Amino acid sequence: MKAIAVHPGQSNSVHMTEVAAPRLDEIPDGRGVLVKVLKVGVDATDREINDALYGNPPPGDDFLVIGHESFGVVVEVGPQVTHVQPGDYVTCTVRRPGNSIYDRIGRSDITSEEVYFERGINLLHGFLTEYFVDDAEFIVKIPVGLKHLHVLAEPMSCAAKAVQQAYEAQRRLQVWEPKLAFVAGAGQIGLLATLVLRLKGLEVFTLARAPRPCLKSEIVEALGARYVSTGETPIEKLAEKVGRADLIIDATGSSEVAFFAMQALGLNGALVWTSITGGQRKIEFPTDNVNMSWVLGNKLLVGSVNANRRHFEKGVAHLALGEATYPGVTERILTTPVAGLQSYHEMMRLLVEDKQALKVYLEVADE
Repeated sequence: MKAIAVHPGQSNSVHMTEVAAPRLDEIPDGRGVLVKVLKVGVDATDREINDALYGNPPPGDDFLVIGHESFGVVVEVGPQVTHVQPGDYVTCTVRRPGNSIYDRIGRSDITSEEVYFERGINLLHGFLTEYFVDDAEFIVKIPVGLKHLHVLAEPMSCAAKAVQQAYEAQRRLQVWEPKLAFVAGAGQIGLLATLVLRLKGLEVFTLARAPRPCLKSEIVEALGARYVSTGETPIEKLAEKVGRADLIIDATGSSEVAFFAMQALGLNGALVWTSITGGQRKIEFPTDNVNMSWVLGNKLLVGSVNANRRHFEKGVAHLALGEATYPGVTERILTTPVAGLQSYHEMMRLLVEDKQALKVYLEVADE
């Protein structure tokens, strides 16, 4: 069957290849789920893997099938599978367990091992193919009423985890009732984090470079948040105007923004970094002032990457509540469909060149 892959370490090596069709008996103990792939979302991770910035093939292969944002329909299940059945819409988690204690308790998203396993990213093939099979443990059901949001399930799991991690960590304070949040970045993670925070009742300011009006500002404002162009109002100036935030989610992909966000955080606040920044960039930063402010202010910095099954399920619940609360808004993130596996070059071109695209995704097959 056809699949879209790269040769890790070789820049711009994306290509179509043939791989063996998956079999249900690849998964032991009758726990296999065979899925027909309908759509796969792509993002900066796929672009950076194709740029040879990171990523490794599975042992024994010289290629890596990419794509980690899956949406498909169940074709067949093993005899021990009960939570999904043929015909159900599903997504699939990305990280797979290693051998640390965290992996053994279902927290592979916070593994303490240096080597990690992620489908479509590192050491495991991804979902940009016609079919895949996986253990039922990693298959998450998507309600029929949410099938129009399809590939947003994976990025929503990351947004849901980022917010949850802040609340979990802030239990250190015994009482924490955040009122004001800043979201830095209005890509898919930033917009979905904005939705989660609005559903929790926070006043939210979402910052991005583009001046309003634009699609990003329209979505932010439709969610009842406020859009701020950093070209007009940098985050530190926003903090001077409206007060320093109780919670900041950084989803910019800019290390400079991530660090300067530290100056906009209020007393007892939490800052969550979700984006990964490659390269060797250096900036001048007021380390003494920030150090003193953070120690005296009991502030917290949390890194949040990937998501486990519970975050996926929480993310699906957020999408459902978001549809009920702000009908039709979340779907506007799905800006850029590309038809067919054979269009992978166009998919990558749009991912790199289309600065207006919020979500590029490949329509692999019809139902």
